[in-house]
Amino acid sequence: MALGSGPGASGHVRGRRRAKKRPLSEINVTPLVDVMLVLLIIFMISAPLLTVGVPLELPRTDASAVSADNEPISVSVDRAGGIYVDQDPATLDQVGPRVAAIAGAGVTDRPIFVRADGAAPYEAVARVMARLSASGFSSINLITDTAPAVSAASTTVATPESEG
Repeated sequence: MALGSGPGASGHVRGRRRAKKRPLSEINVTPLVDVMLVLLIIFMISAPLLTVGVPLELPRTDASAVSADNEPISVSVDRAGGIYVDQDPATLDQVGPRVAAIAGAGVTDRPIFVRADGAAPYEAVARVMARLSASGFSSINLITDTAPAVSAASTTVATPESEG
């Protein structure tokens, strides 16, 4: 048998053995922050894509954006005058009850976004908005695309002298 004088030979080294079994109580925050930043970027990119609906060509205006505290209910009118509540087709008589069912019993302050195609008949859009108003909803917003700012210097008017 060989006798050793090292710390592992006797097996009775108290200080080292306890230090190895002690759990690590430090939390490394750097990987957590990295993961959270990646998730934030993913959600920032994907959030605008979640507002899909009926494909429409919205008219362009100079109006500013509307802010909504509650999640709005979307009612769309397509080019042919077809009506959609969220993404489900509906008739003019079904618009009020369906929106009321989505909003909840007695809730009339939830915002409603009316999205109408630029070539949709004005009469169809007006009837949808009138039905929503008659159903008791007061926050009805007509959604449009914002037009780019046009400067006065870039617009030219054709005069008879410049045409020819």
